[in-house]
Parts: sequence; C-alpha cells; structure tokens
Amino acid sequence: MFGIIRPCGDHSCPALHRAWTAHLCGLCLTLRDGQGHAARLATNYDGLIISVLAEAQDPAGSPHRTAGPCALRGFRTADVVDARARGARLAATVSLVLAAGKLRDHVADGDAAPGTGPARRMLAARWEAAGARMGAGIGFDTAPLTATAALQLEVEGAAGRSLLELTRPTEEAVAAAFAHTALLAGRPGNAAALAEAGRFFGRIAHLLDAVEDRQEDAARGAFNPLAATGTSTREARRLCEDAAHGLRLALLELDLEPADRHLVDALLGTEVRRAVERTFRHVSPAPAGTVPDGGAGLPADAARPAAGSSYRRPGFVRRSAAATGSLLTCGLWRPRWDPERRAPWYDRCYLNGCDGCSGCDGCGDCCKGCGRCDGCCCDCSA
Repeated sequence: MFGIIRPCGDHSCPALHRAWTAHLCGLCLTLRDGQGHAARLATNYDGLIISVLAEAQDPAGSPHRTAGPCALRGFRTADVVDARARGARLAATVSLVLAAGKLRDHVADGDAAPGTGPARRMLAARWEAAGARMGAGIGFDTAPLTATAALQLEVEGAAGRSLLELTRPTEEAVAAAFAHTALLAGRPGNAAALAEAGRFFGRIAHLLDAVEDRQEDAARGAFNPLAATGTSTREARRLCEDAAHGLRLALLELDLEPADRHLVDALLGTEVRRAVERTFRHVSPAPAGTVPDGGAGLPADAARPAAGSSYRRPGFVRRSAAATGSLLTCGLWRPRWDPERRAPWYDRCYLNGCDGCSGCDGCGDCCKGCGRCDGCCCDCSA
C-alpha cells in the first residue's frame, strides 16, 4: 500500500479511524472482487479518498457490510464499504489504471528487474482493461487517466517546462476522478469544487513524491521534477503549503452531508497538512555546496551516482509485496531499502507510537464539532 494519507490511531479519534479503515478495506476487497487477489496490490491510501467523497455526498449509495477475518486486520472481522458502492468501484477503477501506469513507467525507466519487463507490461494491460470495464459500469471514462502516463513522459521530455507544467497531468487526472464522485452522488453542483480540490491534491501528491525520491533519483541519474526545474526544497514546501490552503478553501464550497463531512475534512485537511510536515521534517533548505542544476537541498556528492553503485530503486510490484510483508509482521520486518530496517524493534513496530505524529498537535480538532466521536486518543488540554 502506498499514498500520502496515512492516519493512525494515535492522533485520530477511534470513530474516524474506523471509518477510514472501512473505506480502505472496502477498496481492497472491491479490487479483489473485480480483478482477483493480485489486484489488491493496487490498493493505496489516497485512492480511498474517492470512496470517502462519494459517501459524503450520497450515504445511501455507499452500503456497508461485515467482512470476514483478514490477516492484515489480525484475523478480525470489520465493517467495510461494500463492493456494490459506486464510490468504491470508482476508487478501484482509478487505482487499477494508475497502478498500470506505474508499472509501465517503471519498465520505461529501467527500474524493473531484468527479464520482468514483458510480465509487467502484461499485468499493466490486464489492470488497465479491468479498470476500463469497472469504469464503464459507473459511467467513468478511463481514457484520460490512461493517457496521463504518456502525457507525463511527454512533458518530462520537453525542455524548459516549469514545475507546475510537470505536475499538471497528475493534477488533471485526480481532478477528473474527484469530480466524477459528484455525478455518481447526483450532486453536479459539487463538480467544479471537487475538480479544484483534485488539482490541489494531485499537485501535493506529485510534489511530495518528488521530494521523497529526490536523493534516490539523483543517485541513479533518474528524472526528478524538482531537480529538472532547479526548484529548491524551500520553494517545494511553499508550493505544497499553498496547495493545501487552496484545497481547504475548495472543501468549504462542497455541499456534503453534515454527518459525513468530518472524515473528508480530516483526510483532506488535517492529514494532508500532516503529510506535508512529515515529508519535509528531515529535509533542510539547500545549504552551501549543493548542486544548483539538480541537487538543491542535497549535498553536492549526492546529486551524482556513486562509482560502482549497484543500488536499484525497487519497482512497483516489489514495493507492494514488501509493504504487505511489513503489514503482516506489524512492521518488524522491513525491506533492505527501508531506512528504518536497522532501527530497534520498538521503533519498527506499527503498534508502538505513531509514524510522523507530532504529539498532541492538531489532535484537538479531530473531535471538534463532530458529535459522533467516542473520545480522542490523547488529552490535548494538558
């Protein structure tokens, strides 16, 4: 599983975390029902936001059910969004098509393990076709999403592109998915605001991914939008914070069911801000001695591949399989590329503390005005 939105029980109220889990597990099971168990590798934290938005506009169109025991839930049953829900099907559609694009992108970049290219392309074609079938069932045309990967390669290959021109394909793809939830819910008046929210969210996701991958991309000589445009880490953060502010304003324009707005605001408001803070926490502005043409914010020797380096960035399937292994062991097992692999077991365990949580900062607003929460995780009055 991957994505920038990763709420945890340490800073979200229990009712909110259960609601988020219902959409996450619902997306995973919808992928399974639509394309088999292998498709569950396409599950991602950000894709479920589409399901959340659809339910917040039309709760009746998002039925729930009790799912059977699952290893990732400690073999416990759980309330999940049913695969019949149109929002869950749209989320699964988008997840499959974008995952197919990632597979093709890894093959094109040479990130795939030797000899796995044909198999990856075949899997990408299957997922893309499955996404198109699921999308057709809910009136969503996946062609713009399918074209996103090709368009992204095109803009990356053109000289003189600005950073926002490089993020635009991602922004438009997310905008189309967000806006379609308004049509599914019968609230076309929300479409414009949702498209705007999707553009801002897509920009943030693209920029945060670029910030996280910058050092790896520099080490292997791969394309990175920040390095290609000479954008500093400080400027990238400013763009993320501006987009988060625009996202918050777009959310205020939405006509949502009062009882279901809370989860939308928490994920696209509080959790987006936490994602920005988490990503930039250990990244400093460009110090003296950095490389101006592609390594702003990185030491000068980090912007060039080390001699004899054999490091290869893991591909999509390998990273997804590693994420599943980490979840099954509650974080105790970590892949070799994980920076926390050699950390003490109590730091690796998912049940110990919170990754990226800044104490009680922001916890108080998770129960503000909700009326349905059963208590916060911490005492913010202290």
